[in-house]
Amino acid sequence: MGIKVGIIGCGSISRFRHAPEYKANPHVEEIVFFDRKPERAESLANEFGGRAVKTLEELLNDPSIVAISDCSSNEVHHVYTTKALLSGKHVLCEKPLAISVKHAEEILAAERKSGKKLMVDHNQRFTKAHRKAKEILDNKELGEALTFKTTFGHQGPENWGVNKSNSTWFIKKNRSHSGVAGDLGIHKIDLIHYLLDDEIEDVHSFYGALDKVDENGSPIEVCDNVVCALKTRKGRLGTASFSWTYYGSEDNSTIIYCQKGIMKIYHDSEVPLVVEKKDGTIKKFELESIQTNDNQTNTGVIDAFIHSIIHDVTPPVTGEQAMVSLRVVDKIIGS
Repeated sequence: MGIKVGIIGCGSISRFRHAPEYKANPHVEEIVFFDRKPERAESLANEFGGRAVKTLEELLNDPSIVAISDCSSNEVHHVYTTKALLSGKHVLCEKPLAISVKHAEEILAAERKSGKKLMVDHNQRFTKAHRKAKEILDNKELGEALTFKTTFGHQGPENWGVNKSNSTWFIKKNRSHSGVAGDLGIHKIDLIHYLLDDEIEDVHSFYGALDKVDENGSPIEVCDNVVCALKTRKGRLGTASFSWTYYGSEDNSTIIYCQKGIMKIYHDSEVPLVVEKKDGTIKKFELESIQTNDNQTNTGVIDAFIHSIIHDVTPPVTGEQAMVSLRVVDKIIGS
């Protein structure tokens, strides 16, 4: 007997990630879609063989729906995810968890009260290259990690969003809140926490809206670029840059500098993970191609979420972990 899941918000992230991965999961028997624009829900229901509902209440009050993906825009995560948890559903919430720490705390309070599982879609933890990198770091094959640099940039959300235009919610201050910092930056912050088993504490950042304009040709109200220097609780130092103005190929690279060598992740266009040792030996791990906006592969997130429900285990990315990353974004953009 499979489980029924619901999806709130039927934009690009639902269409390219959540819906196809639920459909591919052998434990999921039906997907129920809701969007504030009913035609979007209908469209995805037709595409993925699920059904659409007209109201949020219909979704939340259906006892047969066990779990929900909150794929709404950032400013309403704390509304939908909180309601879903308190309706007795397990929730997979898109990142960032919320637009503020205060709203995120509401979600975590609802999680505790409901006793249901909350997972946050920090999907970079699930790529084969990042998992292999963590294994090497955990085994101390290169000694201790000392410094790092990480980057995530592409041509901008207007190429990804459902309406493919400069009116996308990603660039609206009242909806996205943190611009590229909450869209791409939070992925890399979470990744550094995961890889190093550490936490970024100190942040010095520069950010700005350097090039993007909205549908009226005015500069956007959120940052399209961030560059920052970071220090972790364990004393590691690093730099990070996040951008919506890399007008060429996407850059999703991370380099970790350790006592006995260097680990380069998604830095080489041919090989996802390269380890260069102090003694000159080089090892290449040909594991996979990176999940990009142009190369949609199964992220493993949905499978991990469903697994945590079926086997009643803690999800691999918890609300608390997402909150830690959100606090760093707040520091970066000086909230």
